[in-house]
Amino acid sequence: MSSFPLLNQDDHDLVRSYVTGADHLQYAQLPEGVVAILMTHSNLPSKHLDIRLDLHWTIEEVKEKFRKHIGTAVDHQRLILKSGGETICELNDNRKMLGYYSVSSGMEIFIIDSDPFSLSRGGGLTDTSLIAKYRMADEIYDQRKGTLRDYIREERKKDPNFKLKPNALAAELNKKNATTPQESGPPPGADSVEGITVGARCEVQPGGRRGVVMFVGEAFIKAGGYWVGVRLDEPLGRNDGSYKGVKFFSCPDGYGVFARGCNVNVGYFPELDILLEGDEDEEDEEDGGKKKCDDDDDDDDDDEDEI
Repeated sequence: MSSFPLLNQDDHDLVRSYVTGADHLQYAQLPEGVVAILMTHSNLPSKHLDIRLDLHWTIEEVKEKFRKHIGTAVDHQRLILKSGGETICELNDNRKMLGYYSVSSGMEIFIIDSDPFSLSRGGGLTDTSLIAKYRMADEIYDQRKGTLRDYIREERKKDPNFKLKPNALAAELNKKNATTPQESGPPPGADSVEGITVGARCEVQPGGRRGVVMFVGEAFIKAGGYWVGVRLDEPLGRNDGSYKGVKFFSCPDGYGVFARGCNVNVGYFPELDILLEGDEDEEDEEDGGKKKCDDDDDDDDDDEDEI
């Protein structure tokens, strides 16, 4: 799911006009006598955009330039000039200059590879399914140590009825890598939400998610203690402002989140404009203006401090 809300038609038209506003100036910076064309090939799916050609080059010189891009020999190239998908003519005289055919920027030159032994023929350079894959012989694989087959073989020496359960190895590794449970202690008290008030703009960590504080207080969520309920600007939350049927505040599903006070920073955090690039609020994220949970150093603890 995208982290950005869907654009309405007016915003879509605004973005489109911004992106295409300078299209008429696309080729304005080209030197006189130079054109930029689209190059396509009969055997290759890729397209080469804005290939620059000198109108004073002969067709043979143009083919030589194309050869350096696609590998087809000059003698095996047939050049078809197109505009808007419609065929105009074939550039079939190697002695004539490119300008003779009235080629202009934005047109397409389609290359037909007439070489019957071309390496690109039939997907030879692009279809990976045609490449023979290496397959190790069973006899060689049986001799290798540390493989899955070797592991099963060793286990069956201990237990003839041993069977490898699906994802058993992954489960064992996850168990070893699991973080140790946190030591039990009193839940966060009122001091953990000091300075956080309902209606304040805020930023929730992890992720720098922005929103409005909707609830501050003690709640029987997980281990209890004091929590902060936030309605996020974007659907990056976990709920609709409720927990196990108890409604603390209202918001669309996916926009609500309950976080510990140490993960909520209140201040000047306006809604982000999706049309602007970069982070304009880096000054608001200095270490001095943030709180920090004692156990925030481990990403595995994030779920313990947020619902």
